[in-house]
Amino acid sequence: MSHQSSQDKTERATPKREREAREQGQLARSRELTTAVLIAGGAAVLWGYGADMVAQAETLLRDSFEFRARDLATAQDMPRAFLELLRAGLLVVAPILLLGFLGALVAPLLLGGWNFSAKAMAPKFSRLDPVAGLGRIFSSRALVDLGLGLFKVVVLGGIGAAVLWSSRSELPVMAAMEVRSGIADSGAIVFGLLGWLALGLAVIAALDVPWQLFRHGKDMRMTKQEVREEYKQAEGRPEVKAKIRQAQQALAQRRMMDAVPGADVIVTNPTHYAVALKYSAGRMRAPKLVAKGADVIASNIRELAREHRIPVVSAPPLARALYRSVELDQEIPAALFQAVAQVLSYVFQLRRWTGATPPPAPPQVGDVPGGEPDDAHVQP
Repeated sequence: MSHQSSQDKTERATPKREREAREQGQLARSRELTTAVLIAGGAAVLWGYGADMVAQAETLLRDSFEFRARDLATAQDMPRAFLELLRAGLLVVAPILLLGFLGALVAPLLLGGWNFSAKAMAPKFSRLDPVAGLGRIFSSRALVDLGLGLFKVVVLGGIGAAVLWSSRSELPVMAAMEVRSGIADSGAIVFGLLGWLALGLAVIAALDVPWQLFRHGKDMRMTKQEVREEYKQAEGRPEVKAKIRQAQQALAQRRMMDAVPGADVIVTNPTHYAVALKYSAGRMRAPKLVAKGADVIASNIRELAREHRIPVVSAPPLARALYRSVELDQEIPAALFQAVAQVLSYVFQLRRWTGATPPPAPPQVGDVPGGEPDDAHVQP
């Protein structure tokens, strides 16, 4: 079987394909966008919380170099003092850690949204194939990623070098400054560095996000044959649908034939059509058609009628009109009321006939929609 190249994948991914890819963890993601959000968040923390962090850092440094004999009187005091310093240090960096956690949650919402996939966490032993690994390394996609990575290094490295170069005269002086002043000046430099890095990462993310969307869309494309196969699976293969229809028709026919013994009369063509009618006074507004058929099915209906001693009335125009205009379990239309009433009246008279008097005369069915007038005849 010939391998279909990516050039054959010209169709957009179907919703089913996108849903399956999401379940497997295949989403458009941009690490540059996530990094830019985190760096921008760090700069925002330093801008809004920097003064408090400087004060807490000064206290932490002072306390870490102060030792009182009574605090270290026993061997258990050293771990306790260390834990207190560790707790104080965590409180200093807690805003940055919290914002980093929130940034890691918010960043995916900007591209792709949240997605938890157990399939994505499952080991894929196909990635251990060295031949496939070499193919990924020397692919055009890897070259594009390499170029983007080098561009990121040049941009961010240039920003870092420019910020440090602009502060070259302040860095040596910080070593001789008071603790608070030194921390404040270094915090200002770090804040400026983070701000410029966030700006540079925003530019890189603005280039990376469209590329990731394009690459993901290209990976998700399907061939015309794949689209057809998916449509067949969704709608059902023709042969399967045909079998289902046959089974449904057989089931409906069995239910219809089961209703024939409860009918009041069978109106026939007399050979091509057969229609079974039922009427219960007080419970039905109008007679209802409970079974109908043509040719073989009509013959089966007539056979069941003979077995259960149901009157069979031959009225071709009425039979044709009922067969064409009334569906199963539907009441007959008003236009056929008079003709059907004549047939049912005759049937009910026939039921009350005891043989002591002449039998009731068969009805004379008049004009009905869909047929010509014709005398009705009762089959023995």
